[in-house]
Amino acid sequence: MNDGNTALYGVLGHPIHHSFSPAIHTAAFEAEKLNATYVAFDVAEDELEKAVEGLVTLDVKGWNLTMPHKTKMCALCDEVSEAASIVGAVNTVVNDGGRLIGHITDGAGFTAMLKTRGFDVKGRRIVLFGAGGAARAVAVQLALEGAAELSIFNRTLSKAQKLADLIAGRTGCDVKAFALSDAEALGAQVMSADLLVNGTKLGMAPEENTCVLKDPTFLKNHPVIADFVYHPLMTRFLKMGEAAGCPAFDGLGMLLWQGALAFKLWTGHDMPVDTVREKVFGR
Repeated sequence: MNDGNTALYGVLGHPIHHSFSPAIHTAAFEAEKLNATYVAFDVAEDELEKAVEGLVTLDVKGWNLTMPHKTKMCALCDEVSEAASIVGAVNTVVNDGGRLIGHITDGAGFTAMLKTRGFDVKGRRIVLFGAGGAARAVAVQLALEGAAELSIFNRTLSKAQKLADLIAGRTGCDVKAFALSDAEALGAQVMSADLLVNGTKLGMAPEENTCVLKDPTFLKNHPVIADFVYHPLMTRFLKMGEAAGCPAFDGLGMLLWQGALAFKLWTGHDMPVDTVREKVFGR
């Protein structure tokens, strides 16, 4: 029950009606019996600074950012994490008495999810498909956590190369960029990888028949595979992997775990991820 001691959290975006964050955090607050509430705020791109001033004035304890605010929020923070600094984006803010501390939990949430099944990215060879927002955050986190090799495949090679150069300049990771259309490089890198990550929209409804991989024989070494897409939950990529005997992680896992890290930063509590998943998504 809300009262004068209820802590307020929220998410800022435009549009914001599609966000699962209110349902996820509300379920987590209820499960942990915390006196807190979480609200979605539809904030236009040119209104972010004013909105943040209002949140600070109202002593909102923390908030998430979704498009189009992640990049601009960096400049409004007093401090940002190492990953957020490299990525150039913030998706979680902690309001410490008016001092705003920015984090990017997409990448760390992704690696935390992998660790639930005993997979540590340190020393691993990883192929990442995509170089957009979430893929960028995951790529940086993989490098920070000690991935031995990171191969980034993207439809536009220049975008993948720009990300590879950024990571190489800030970490010790051996990172290379390739065009997604480079079939020879794709086969060579995938067949020697420990982990394959689809950070593109390929496979997302209504294009369920699309897939980053065309040839299932590339999976003969049984790498771990993970997909950012969660609509549908079982993408063509994941189905191909499971048929080949690969351990697979669906897109809901990353969605929940990035939220779990924000929840931890705000409350100090571990989000009961399985409980929240079942309550919000029924699976």
